[in-house]
Amino acid sequence: MKNTQTLSDKLAIGLSVACTFHCLALPLILAMIPSLTALQLDNESFHLWMIVAVVPSSIYALTLGCKQHKDYKIVATGLVGLSLLVLAVVLGEATVSEFGEKALTLVGSIFVATGHWLNYSRCRSKRKNDESCCANG
Repeated sequence: MKNTQTLSDKLAIGLSVACTFHCLALPLILAMIPSLTALQLDNESFHLWMIVAVVPSSIYALTLGCKQHKDYKIVATGLVGLSLLVLAVVLGEATVSEFGEKALTLVGSIFVATGHWLNYSRCRSKRKNDESCCANG
């Protein structure tokens, strides 16, 4: 269970980075390489599947970490990010414009990644003082 929390934090950070990359870099790459536009990576189903992956792994990792370090601000940071990501998907491009959707996604991803980084760091520093906290890693 201890390794699972660390792995979940790292997974959620990676997914947040992937989400940010998708929002910011993919349009540029697709514009520069027209043949890649056939891959349909810029559709709304990508956002939905990212939410399906990010929300459960984030909640799981943040909850496990919080049980160890009891810092609820870290969980709040992650939950703000998750809320922004879900809001971006729910409102969509039609409601908040493409820029608004990307802004919500980018800010949400930053909050999620920050929450997980703080969670991981807090458990790692606590582990140095108390072997019962979190995983090696």
